Amino acid sequence: MNALKIKKGDTVVVISGKDRGKQGKVVRTEAENAKIVVEGVNMATMHKKPRKQGDQGGIVKTELPIYACKVMAVCPKCKEPTRVAMKVDDKGEKTRVCRHCGAAL
Repeated sequence: MNALKIKKGDTVVVISGKDRGKQGKVVRTEAENAKIVVEGVNMATMHKKPRKQGDQGGIVKTELPIYACKVMAVCPKCKEPTRVAMKVDDKGEKTRVCRHCGAAL
């Protein structure tokens, strides 16, 4: 199992691909595939068919997963894209910190 340093709810910026430069919140992570779903990034058009009587069919826009290596976490304190560092405190607990300013992510 791959351990992702990006977690659900993090703000990230896309660093490569067609959506380069876009920012968004992580909606879902898929650790087994090393992919994440980011709000408003990698949008695809789906044609939805009504399944039951009364259902609405039509064309729907949805977010598709992208590889986690194509995004960087944005530090809430310094507002810069940063790599995530792991820091072990005196109690032995790991926390994710910003490489620039050292703030907890």
